[in-house]
Amino acid sequence: MEHGLSPERDAALIGRRRLLKAAFAVGAAGVVGVGCGSAVGGAPVSPSSTGATTGTTSAVGLTGSAATAPSSASPTTTTTTAATTTGPTGLVHPGLLHTQADLDRMAAKVAAGAQPWAAGWDRLTANPHARSTWRASPQATVYRGSGHPENYAKLYNDIHAAYQNALRWRITGDTQHGDAARDILNAWSATLKTIDGSADRYIAAGVYGYQFANAAELMRDYPGFELARFQNMMLGVFYPLNNRFLIEHNDAYITNYWASWDQLTYASVLAIGILCDDRGKVDQAIEYFKTGAGMGSIRNAVPVLHPGGLGQWVESGRDQGHATLGIGLTAAFCEMAHNQGFDMYGYDDNRFLAGAEYAAKYNLGQDVPYAPFTWKKGTPNGWSGQETFTAASPNARGNVRPVWEMIYHHYVGRKGLSAPNVAAMAAQHRAEGGGGDYGPNSGGFDQLGFGTLAYTR
Repeated sequence: MEHGLSPERDAALIGRRRLLKAAFAVGAAGVVGVGCGSAVGGAPVSPSSTGATTGTTSAVGLTGSAATAPSSASPTTTTTTAATTTGPTGLVHPGLLHTQADLDRMAAKVAAGAQPWAAGWDRLTANPHARSTWRASPQATVYRGSGHPENYAKLYNDIHAAYQNALRWRITGDTQHGDAARDILNAWSATLKTIDGSADRYIAAGVYGYQFANAAELMRDYPGFELARFQNMMLGVFYPLNNRFLIEHNDAYITNYWASWDQLTYASVLAIGILCDDRGKVDQAIEYFKTGAGMGSIRNAVPVLHPGGLGQWVESGRDQGHATLGIGLTAAFCEMAHNQGFDMYGYDDNRFLAGAEYAAKYNLGQDVPYAPFTWKKGTPNGWSGQETFTAASPNARGNVRPVWEMIYHHYVGRKGLSAPNVAAMAAQHRAEGGGGDYGPNSGGFDQLGFGTLAYTR
C-alpha cells in the first residue's frame, strides 16, 4: 500500500492552531440557484440553547420564505487552541476533507480578506444552511426510493447545515455555529435507527454516510458533542449497507450498478473508518478503489486511456450528470485518503486525473474520443440485458457541480502537473458554493462543496 505521511501532514502533526478573534460581517443575502434549479427556501428556526434537539422537532421546510437572518448578537469565540491529534490506530484528526493545516489556512486568509478565499467565504455565509438558527429534523427511519414515504431530504438538508455551521465555527471560532452543528449531529445520533427504501437506500447510506462523517470529524472535540454515540450510528446504520453493497451489489450482476454507486459507497467506508479510528475499514476502502470488482474501482471507472492525457470516464456514455457526480465522489475519496497519507490521486500513474480531464473537456463543450462500451445489467437467475454506448452522451452536458477546485488544487497546486481542462472548469465556476446553492433536489446536495474556500492553496 502507498502509505506514509506527506510533508504537509508531518507539518500538521506539530502545528498548533492560532487563536482567531476576528469579527466577520455576515450578509443575510439569499442564495442564487445555479445549474439545476432555484435555491432551497428553507425556514430554519432557533435551536434550543442547551443539548440536542429531539425527534419531535418540526421539519425544515423545503419551500417557502427565506430563512431568518443570523442573530446580530456578538459571536462568542473559542478560547483554546486546536491541533492535529493521532488516534489509537495512527489515523490523524481532523483528517477527512480538511486537516488542521487546511483550517488554519482558511481562517488566516478569510481574516485577511484575501481573494479568492473571501469570495468562497461569502458563498458559505450567504447559504441558509450555514446559519446558526438551523434546527434539525431527525428521523428514526430514513427512506429513499419508491414504495415508501420518502423523507431523505430531511437528512441531506441537516447534514449540509451541520457541515456548513461546523466549517464556520472552525474558521471563526464563533460558538453559535459550533453549537448549531453539535445540536444537529446529536439530534440525529439520538434518533436515527435505519435507512430503508428501494435499492436507492444504498445511495443514501453512501452519499450521506461520507458527508455526515465529515461534519462530525470537524466537531469531534467540541464540548457536548456525543462523538461515541455518533460513531455507533455510523457503524450500526450506515456501514452495514455500505459493506453489503460492495460485497453483493444488491444481488445483481457486478456491472449492473454504475461506477458512482461504488464511488459513493467506498467514500463512506473510508470516511467512517477515519472518523471511528478503524484502520480495517480504511484499508477496505483503499483496496476497493484500487482492485474492486465493481465499476467504480479506478481501472474500471477509467477503462480506456486516450492520447492527450484523457481517460474515458465510464459513465460519460450514460449522461453528464452522473459522470460529474462520479468525478466529485472520487475526488472526495482521494482527498480524504491523501489526508491520511494514501496517494490515491496519483495511483496508477494519475489515472484519476486522466478521467477528470476527459469529463472536464467534454463538459466544456469540446469533442473527446470514445471507445464503444457495453454495459451488462440485470440479476442472475432473473432478467438481464445489455446496452452499448458508442459516444459520450450529450444529456446534461455542462452540468454544474462544485467539484473542480479540489481536483485542480491537488494536481496543479500540490503537484505542479498540467490539468488544462480541469483548470478551465474550476475557473468557470469559481467561487464554488455548496449544498443549497445548486437547486433544492438531492443532486444539488451530492457534494459538500465550497472548494474555492477550502482547497485554494
